[in-house]
Amino acid sequence: MHRYRSHTCGALTAQDAGQTVRLSGWVHRVRDHGGLLFFDLRDHYGLTQCVIDPDSPAFAAAEQIRSEWVVRIDGEVKLRDATAVNTNLPTGTIEVFIREIEVLSVAKELPMPVFGEPDYPEDIRLRYRFLDLRRETLHANIVKRTKVISSMRRRMEAIGFGEYSTPILTASSPEGARDFLVPSRIHPGKFFALPQAPQQYKQLLMVAGFDRYFQIAPCFRDEDPRADRLPGEFYQLDLEMSFVTQEEVWDTMAPVITSLFEEFADGKRVTKEWPRIPYDTALRKYGSDKPDLRNPIEISQVTEHFAGSGFKVFAGQIESDSKVEVWAVPAKNKAGAEPIGRAFCDRMNAWAQGEGQPGLGYIFFKDGQGSGPIAKNIGEERTAAIKSQLGLEDGDAVFFVCGRPEKFYKFAGEARTKLGTDIGVVDTEQFALCWIVDFPFYELDDENKIDFAHNPFSMPKGGIDALNNEDPLSIKAYQYDAVCNGFEIASGSIRNQLPETMVKAFELTGKSRDEVEEQFGGLYRAFQFGAPPHGGAAFGIDRIVMLICGRQNLREITAFPMNQQAEDLLMGAPSPASPSQLRELSIRLNVQDK
Repeated sequence: MHRYRSHTCGALTAQDAGQTVRLSGWVHRVRDHGGLLFFDLRDHYGLTQCVIDPDSPAFAAAEQIRSEWVVRIDGEVKLRDATAVNTNLPTGTIEVFIREIEVLSVAKELPMPVFGEPDYPEDIRLRYRFLDLRRETLHANIVKRTKVISSMRRRMEAIGFGEYSTPILTASSPEGARDFLVPSRIHPGKFFALPQAPQQYKQLLMVAGFDRYFQIAPCFRDEDPRADRLPGEFYQLDLEMSFVTQEEVWDTMAPVITSLFEEFADGKRVTKEWPRIPYDTALRKYGSDKPDLRNPIEISQVTEHFAGSGFKVFAGQIESDSKVEVWAVPAKNKAGAEPIGRAFCDRMNAWAQGEGQPGLGYIFFKDGQGSGPIAKNIGEERTAAIKSQLGLEDGDAVFFVCGRPEKFYKFAGEARTKLGTDIGVVDTEQFALCWIVDFPFYELDDENKIDFAHNPFSMPKGGIDALNNEDPLSIKAYQYDAVCNGFEIASGSIRNQLPETMVKAFELTGKSRDEVEEQFGGLYRAFQFGAPPHGGAAFGIDRIVMLICGRQNLREITAFPMNQQAEDLLMGAPSPASPSQLRELSIRLNVQDK
């Protein structure tokens, strides 16, 4: 028999009754039932209930065993009594009667529980992540992550993509975040950068003629953490294709991602035909460029109903500024639900104030009429027109925001999200996927200067003619995002493979030709020697797995994440370098007090 096991802890069934078996694993929990000791033995594959009675020669040793000790047991498989069968466990029809026990490793008192899923302080969970990963849900999430990545690989290979590795030590590149720099010992005073993305390399592969590239790529960005973005590193399904239009990229990748979600959906519906929503439409309709389409609420423009009305708070703004608009966020009640009344509307108004807004005006409808201060001020006719435009009925309500849309659209989107959740109209039993298309090529930065709004390597619509002759802020790009349930899960574009167009695009942001040639020399040189039209995308693996697992935080699907302060509490990173290391790298520290 094998030194440690003849079976795993998830393998034994009723067909194995009568066999002598050997199992090894962690003691999940110990239960004393009047002389009989029960052990739930756990390994990567499952749980098996083990039993020992005082007649067993191993009973004295068994009495010493505690949770999370690692043991080997030999014993006989027996059928459980019908009343003791556990239908929730694959091994629930049997138990193993222990004849021999060997303690392989003793566990000290645990700093956190492993059995069950209690809420526990995150710093403890991350410091003892190896224990946290024993917990059933987190362990299953990590296993599912590996299966998702394996499925991605199979699907990409099946449609003719080859997986190519790109360098980890590279040059700094403007991907929109800070680089992690790596000092060079051989070249004192010079630094490599960890790649924010394999962007330039995958484009160079297209210039080299590889046609269809993909990679499960690690990416590194020195960004502040948040729930849907881990600090430091993340992984993406990176891909690039030659001789394609953006429509071909969409038509290639939408079936891949749809079938991936379907494989792991556990009965949830998955969008088959992804809608393609222009960026400007998404902002006006959903208040976001990553709309959650499970929420049926759509924002409408209702400025005309307030212009010249008795509601001076809005009417005055409309009169004094032609760019002011009023947007309506309707709340249509679910059938059979309680009507939306004043108390609900006042809670929404208080929420808006808590978000730093002056308030959230509203009208609610009952007995065929609109109620609330706004309805009183604009009158019955205008109130009825709003009701008709939005298709509202008794029991429904509508909320309003006013100002220049570029200043309030995000808040309108947040109100839409909160309303959809609070009135229970969000369909949580689906993965709602879409493409957001036609992004602006440029935007104004914090200093009111022209900067790239998205990927700087994208092709502007209209090409160099648009760059030479149009208002930069009016130019659209062949850029697109994939969105699922309110999360951006991919970003991509058709690339700018023409050297003069590339130079002109950067010149409008203030870079000179010499700077472009210096900072993007590899790509710029490559484009001089025959570059095919090409495009691609990068799908965020971490976010996709988070959605599939039904989690709200990326740390719940990542094996060894950092904390919110970008620290690895388990390994103690980042940590100081020794004086000898710094000397070897020709580095002298000048740390400023914060």
